[in-house]
Amino acid sequence: MVNQHHTVRVAVVQAASVIMDRAASTEKAISLTWQAAEKGANIVVFPEAFIPAYPRGLTFGTRIGSRSPEGRKDWLRYWENAVAVPSETTDMLGETARKAGVYLVIGVIERDNEYSGGTLYCTVLFFGPDGTLLGKHRKLKPTASERLVWGEGDGSTLPVLDTRFGKMGALICWENYMPLARTAMYAKGIQIYIAPTADARDVWQSTIRHIAVEGRCFVLSCNQYVTKDMYPTDLACYDELESFPDEMCSGGSAIIGPLGEYVKEPVYGCEEILIADLDLRRLAYSRFDFDVVGHYSRPDIFQLFVNEEKKENVKWK
Repeated sequence: MVNQHHTVRVAVVQAASVIMDRAASTEKAISLTWQAAEKGANIVVFPEAFIPAYPRGLTFGTRIGSRSPEGRKDWLRYWENAVAVPSETTDMLGETARKAGVYLVIGVIERDNEYSGGTLYCTVLFFGPDGTLLGKHRKLKPTASERLVWGEGDGSTLPVLDTRFGKMGALICWENYMPLARTAMYAKGIQIYIAPTADARDVWQSTIRHIAVEGRCFVLSCNQYVTKDMYPTDLACYDELESFPDEMCSGGSAIIGPLGEYVKEPVYGCEEILIADLDLRRLAYSRFDFDVVGHYSRPDIFQLFVNEEKKENVKWK
């Protein structure tokens, strides 16, 4: 697809979930999408796990060899507020994208209803300006304790979508430290690289700037701003949060250009919608001296094989 649009206005929404509340988080996402659209955004991006929450600080009562009844109660609450795909929630998000005329990219906790319905996935959903669900990406490798509550995606949900503003895809948080996953995105021609995250550390800024200059792409990094008083106090394991600071996640959302420069500097300490106009001609401009899967690659020495088959443990004949 040849992109006839030389510029695109993007919105990166740094905001907190209404923690453990799917309906309220969805309503907040809809309201913020409209605010971004009113600012002229063509693409609106939300953080990792925006609906219903990134459960920072919670253990769900887990220790090696045991799980507590209280932790199971909190996990059930998380599961009940997760998002089935498709569902009324995805219908509402798609309708918002259609009415606002935007591409909407949002992190959700997906409840897999295809089999037993028990497994949760950390997922990014992509909606088009016609309201359709264009695709989804399930996190390939949950990090550390995330593995207790989320399953692993497979190669069947690694889309890079051909939009009227160029090719767009996403890797979630520490997936972006997987060099082969990044290479697969580059090989698919990604131009607008979405990096929803829960990482507010300074070193994350080095990561997203490196990806932009390595992939010669625009990187939209989106994090939440969360304070402890946003957590519902009736969580069964609420006391686990006592040792955490009042500011649970400081943000750090940013927009990076294809030579590693900030288009929008990182924002900390508040909820904010970052708006930027991206000059898409800078993609080709930046690749004059470096194209990671083009003239700077050495396929005679290095090759990557990607398995995009959906993995199923039961097949019926």
